Amino acid sequence: MKLRLDDVALRVGRDDHLYPMSLDVAPAGITVLLGPTLAGKTTLMRLMAGLDAPSQGKVLVDGHDVTNVPVRKRKVAMVYQQFINYPSMTVFDNIASPLKLMQASDIGQTVESLAKRLHIDHLLDRLPAQLSGGQQQRVALARALAKDAPLILLDEPLVNLDYKLREELREELTQLFASGSSAVVYATTEPSEALLLGGHTAVIDKGRLLQYGRTIDVFMRPATLAVARAFSDPPINLVKGRLQHNVLEIEHGPRIALHAPLTAEQPEVTVGIRAGDLKVQQRPGDVHFESRVELAEISGSDSFVHVSSRLGALVVQMVGVQGFEIGQNLRLHMDPGSIYVFDHAGRLLLAPEVVQSREHHAAATAAAVQKESQGGGDGAH
Repeated sequence: MKLRLDDVALRVGRDDHLYPMSLDVAPAGITVLLGPTLAGKTTLMRLMAGLDAPSQGKVLVDGHDVTNVPVRKRKVAMVYQQFINYPSMTVFDNIASPLKLMQASDIGQTVESLAKRLHIDHLLDRLPAQLSGGQQQRVALARALAKDAPLILLDEPLVNLDYKLREELREELTQLFASGSSAVVYATTEPSEALLLGGHTAVIDKGRLLQYGRTIDVFMRPATLAVARAFSDPPINLVKGRLQHNVLEIEHGPRIALHAPLTAEQPEVTVGIRAGDLKVQQRPGDVHFESRVELAEISGSDSFVHVSSRLGALVVQMVGVQGFEIGQNLRLHMDPGSIYVFDHAGRLLLAPEVVQSREHHAAATAAAVQKESQGGGDGAH
């Protein structure tokens, strides 16, 4: 199935809920809608499903205009945040309900197969009220899959589950959809979830489509500062910088030689450093600066250390449980090849793969800085 949103927008009264956007949903794959609460993800899904019609633009399925085709005439399955199951029906009957409407054959075999794949085959005789939250959501997912719809819409389906259940179900869903033929659209507020699901990601904020592409490409090369902020968990560290020919001067921090001069309207830039790219251990070619520990916290299998520095307040992400004392001085290191640079308007100028390789960086930095100190710089470009 090929689903295309062609310049769609939604305006209700004087309020713009969605601004004009075009989007090709990946066929037989996962498309993630990533954005904060009230970004417009659910609104966009309702247009895809046919629950609402856009104010402008078209919804195309395999090249055919289905903009005004109601949801009951479309082959769509949808799973919401809440566990929506029929309370008076057993798990078996819940899963079987769409199959009965379609007058499908081998209903029993299909239900048992789906239940087994979602690890609820031992619960088929129970009512939803007798199930845990994770089990109820598995039932809702099984019922959606039973429709065998070419388009499956999942609107933050794991948000109400605890951490352990989310991890389990997320891994199961990734495997489940990888082996299927349906186009899957998955809405989430969590950047880490988008990375785990893979596929393609559309970053949405305040009703606008900011960027769309392969998930890893959007993550590695955010087109704007807004995308970098939206696709970072913990938030990307942002500090001030200034371009001087082929040297980047981080305010109150190290100077970094660039592979080539950057073209920018103004020399003032914003430098982005992901929390996981700040290290305590020094590696060849690293630059460093001093900081002070303000807070250390553990989340899952990672430690997050909040520090103050002359660069500003920063967050450092480390694997495992790390013990740091409040007020402890900490020298932080980073690979110059891991930084992002955005111009004064928030547009991407430099992403990690464009920066000079680590092996040549130490010598290049020394040579470039020496040239600048001797007045050899040509200013920002």
